[in-house]
Amino acid sequence: MIKNGKVERLDFIVAGAQKSGTTALHYQLERHPQIALPDKEELHFFDDEERFAKGVNYQDLHDSFRPPSRAVAAGESTPAYLYWRPAMERIWSYSKNIKLIILLRNPVDRAFSHWNMQRERGYDTLDFLDAIKAEEQRQKEVAPLQSRRFSYVGRGLYGEQLERVFEYFPRQQIKVVRSDDLRGNFSDVMNAIFNFVGAESLRNIRNKERNPIPYEREIMLEERRRVYGFFHEDITKLEKLLGWDCSSWKI
Repeated sequence: MIKNGKVERLDFIVAGAQKSGTTALHYQLERHPQIALPDKEELHFFDDEERFAKGVNYQDLHDSFRPPSRAVAAGESTPAYLYWRPAMERIWSYSKNIKLIILLRNPVDRAFSHWNMQRERGYDTLDFLDAIKAEEQRQKEVAPLQSRRFSYVGRGLYGEQLERVFEYFPRQQIKVVRSDDLRGNFSDVMNAIFNFVGAESLRNIRNKERNPIPYEREIMLEERRRVYGFFHEDITKLEKLLGWDCSSWKI
């Protein structure tokens, strides 16, 4: 909600999932003249444990915006929110009418891309399957919080995470998009997202890959098969929740 050139309440949030195209989506939302976004892509407002332990001040959130003159909707993009357990309740407490946009990618490909990002940044020296095996222990080491860096499997359990979303928000306030659909039918999907948040459609929208991480190698078939085992039950849950056919994700 924007009044007198100032953001009084967010209208939408891009809540996930990491490594599913959220940076490209943020780039396009930022270019729309009717949409206000903060200068920083990921505010991490609703997953900031220290902030909420001290007592949250929503004015800090609103002050991070400088809305363009034609803006009719304000939002932000932090793909960790879908994964971070307390985030949905906090967002609901902030605004029960807020809209959520969620991008979902094949969870095996998402995990491999996430691992590549951590490897490239020097955070993870383990090979892919070794990192997957180590995830449970790494999660225990930061409990009761969740691991941010080493959540290759955890962030891809979409069915479990969407169940949490649906506990707080009605489905008409949530737009779930496949990353493949965004990539393959970019202009139509982007305009559907623009309309969802209350902005007008645009012409001549061009996809441009943002924030690419170079892969040292491609995922191997045996790796794909073994990692898929962590996701197959959750994929079935996701299909039931959304009425999707996720056969292209299955092995």
